[in-house]
Amino acid sequence: MNDETLHTHTTAPPPEGMDPQEWRLRCDLAACFQLTDLYGMSDMASTHISVILPGPHHHFLVNPLGVLFDEMTATSLLKVDMHGKVIEGDPSLLNPAGFIIHSAVHMSKSDVVCVMHSHTRANNAVAMQALGLRPLSQKAAVMLDFLGYHDYEGAALDEDERSRLVRDLGDGRVLILRNHGALTVGRSVGEAFCWMHRLETACKYQIDGQAGGVELRELSQATIAHTRAQGRKMLGSGGFLEVGRVEWPGLIRKLERERGTSYRS
Repeated sequence: MNDETLHTHTTAPPPEGMDPQEWRLRCDLAACFQLTDLYGMSDMASTHISVILPGPHHHFLVNPLGVLFDEMTATSLLKVDMHGKVIEGDPSLLNPAGFIIHSAVHMSKSDVVCVMHSHTRANNAVAMQALGLRPLSQKAAVMLDFLGYHDYEGAALDEDERSRLVRDLGDGRVLILRNHGALTVGRSVGEAFCWMHRLETACKYQIDGQAGGVELRELSQATIAHTRAQGRKMLGSGGFLEVGRVEWPGLIRKLERERGTSYRS
């Protein structure tokens, strides 16, 4: 994805002295929070989305505690370094669990710009199931090669969990956090959001199908393998449905139709 693809919407001019690229990332991240709420995937202020900023300092942006997702703006975000020190914003509003989870990925994955974490009704329901996300629908089957699992170790407050989070994510884009929720990553904010939306939809399909009270039709192993291979070609880099590339500009337009442009402030 090139810069033109990632930033197709118009943003307000950056505040005086702020790098334009940082401002674009701030606007994208604030939009992501508001879209997460718009699509019913927020958990009050309990989950987190982060973006790493360009440059040698390895700073990243994350949401402050107490600000609901539909209230998030580009200027309300905290700027944090990899050691958990707040560079800009109120240090008392940093969520330590958010820092541990997000810094783990940002420190280890040079191609990852955005890390998104959620606790939704659907992804928690699947995360509690021993078999996790099952290939019962096309939505699930096409994403299996991008999906991993991480066992629950308690609230994410221990720094030594970082290495295991990164190990379990591997080269994937989606991580189901067993008994906890989900994590997605992307080379853009749009990619991370769209992976989360895809996962959420697949989880809803599974739970709704199981709730029907009748036997579900299983796919053959040959069909699953074929669909997984199709998913790699469609959803991966260069695919005609490359995640986030085609959806993000339309999502920004939808957000602005539904809720205006407050995210840019």
